[in-house]
Amino acid sequence: MAEEETLLEFPCRFPIKIMGRDESEFEAHVLQLISPHVEDIKAEDVSIRLSKNGKFLSVTVTVDVQSKEQLDRIYLTLTDSERILYVL
Repeated sequence: MAEEETLLEFPCRFPIKIMGRDESEFEAHVLQLISPHVEDIKAEDVSIRLSKNGKFLSVTVTVDVQSKEQLDRIYLTLTDSERILYVL
């Protein structure tokens, strides 16, 4: 499959799961990183889940993406943050 090819059809709604330590303002940090790349994030687009042991937090943000390039920019921005451990 060529680099430009993808199984996704754009535009689409796409859930991005971001995991990090349960630290102060982690959700706000995630939203601050994603916001420049998407039009509008509503409360119903965000779900939060604490790990079983309470040390980690996952924030799932479902965003409207217009292209693979936009999705790639979001992933690069998130993975550049030292506070974020995983992005799925």
